[in-house]
Amino acid sequence: MDLFEKCYNYTTAKEAIAAGVYPYFHYLETGQDTEVIMEGRPIIMIGSNNYQGLASDPRVVEAAKEALLKYGSGCSGSRFLNGTLKLHIDLEDKLAKFLNKEAAITFSTGFQSNLGIISAIAGRNDYIVCDKENHASIYDACRLSYAKMVRYEHNDMRDLDKVLSEIPQNKGILIVTDGVFSMGGDICNLPEIVKLAEKYGARVMVDDAHGLGVLGERGRGTAEHFGLEDKVDIIMGTFSKSLASLGGYMAASEDVVHYVKHNSRPFIFSASIPPSNAAAALKALEIIEQEPNRMKRLQHIADYMRNGLRKAGIPILESETPIIPIMTYDNDRTFLATKMLFEAGVYVNPVICPAVAPGQCLLRTSYTATHTEEQMDRAIKAIESVFKQLPPREKKPT
Repeated sequence: MDLFEKCYNYTTAKEAIAAGVYPYFHYLETGQDTEVIMEGRPIIMIGSNNYQGLASDPRVVEAAKEALLKYGSGCSGSRFLNGTLKLHIDLEDKLAKFLNKEAAITFSTGFQSNLGIISAIAGRNDYIVCDKENHASIYDACRLSYAKMVRYEHNDMRDLDKVLSEIPQNKGILIVTDGVFSMGGDICNLPEIVKLAEKYGARVMVDDAHGLGVLGERGRGTAEHFGLEDKVDIIMGTFSKSLASLGGYMAASEDVVHYVKHNSRPFIFSASIPPSNAAAALKALEIIEQEPNRMKRLQHIADYMRNGLRKAGIPILESETPIIPIMTYDNDRTFLATKMLFEAGVYVNPVICPAVAPGQCLLRTSYTATHTEEQMDRAIKAIESVFKQLPPREKKPT
């Protein structure tokens, strides 16, 4: 058999392109903002993870420019060897202090952060216990670790209790959960997870990629939101969302960070974050600390949009975060709605199986502290118009 046969036989995307409903790889001609130009078209952006609206903030851009001029375009090596800048150390110190942890370590991407943390911490004789709706990077990290991975039903604490009760007492256990789940926008039941971890002697890791700058009075994320910062052993996150850059991090105890630094292959064998990315993330973190009202503004915009969609009769999944899923249920309606909204000047993200369960396709919308109510009104009007034109959802055979 030819190794490339699977490539030749893959026609799904080409069929969508031929049908004129292919929704991916639209290119931007401007930077990330509440309104952008995509392929020559003015677009209201409600599909970005730029939660704090800092990706185009002049202070963040200027910090990146200064670092580029001072340090050059790249580090030409791994953090383990020649690739550590004082910028990296400053960023890690700032992150640790902000998240109330002893230490922090940065990685080249958010995806790589999960690979690097989990594969270093968990080994062949350990168990990793995962929420079924955890991010794909967590699942890939479990495979890389060689630990035994078991899953529990999404946010189902009875099932988590059952799973934990069946793990031998002499095994190391790491419970890993998203803080804010990226597709549904719901928040993990961290209080119960912490209780069960204490009951069974497990450690807790929260992937707070969508929590930092979104939850908590000061924007410190899911653990702050629940008042459990001292109960979460490892906090992981990214710079590509609220921190307006690229990269990722882990915050934990000094001993755990020290161990990961010296045992994580994805960390040791990857080049470090470029200077401009580190400086941008550092400046964004400073702004979040200095301007906590951005949190209130972000929540206000999300609530404003949620209420507007409800009044318009648009089917949404309820959440309390800036991620608002709009239900389309089947693939065809999802692709068609995405195309029609794009043509109406609104960008959303189509989400189909296997990213969600069959029959649960959706449009993932997400919001920014710098959105205006006027922009939300225009987006709601476009969404309402499109949904009135969509064909009925597919009926499951009885």
